[in-house]
Amino acid sequence: MELYFLRHGLAGQYGDPKYKDDSLRPLTADGQEKMRRAGLGMQVLGLKFDCIISSPFLRARQTAEIIAKVYKIKKKDIHLTNNLLEPAPVEDLLQELRRRFPKSESILLVGHQPHLTQMISRLLQSDKELLIDLKKGGLCSLSLQGPKGRLGAVLNWLVTAPQLGLMAQ
Repeated sequence: MELYFLRHGLAGQYGDPKYKDDSLRPLTADGQEKMRRAGLGMQVLGLKFDCIISSPFLRARQTAEIIAKVYKIKKKDIHLTNNLLEPAPVEDLLQELRRRFPKSESILLVGHQPHLTQMISRLLQSDKELLIDLKKGGLCSLSLQGPKGRLGAVLNWLVTAPQLGLMAQ
């Protein structure tokens, strides 16, 4: 199974009094445009997703919706999960994926830092959080290895949103 970890795009400033609830912080106009270009870059790379799963926070949902629009995937086909929010362990996320999407081979996961890096580190079987700089709009590709139910993955690559955008030109 291929897992693609996508950090949400550029959003409103953390702690801004306009957003009394951090879960309601939206993408900025620039963040929306960069994610649209990143989605086009994903297509140039030939990436295909059996499903898109997102954190329920607004900025992650908006990111997932932009990618879905680029890929002509219906908004209703984006699935939300609290397993992409801290402190959910990656084991719970994998269990949910295998239960809800047993035939999926390529899954896009949209979430937040530092939780995405924590999950990536755990899948790469590190006891400590690896120093992975997953910038806003960055995409990390992992291939799960071994029998179902066990942790273990191979890091395929990591790209930034600007790199994805350049691929789309």
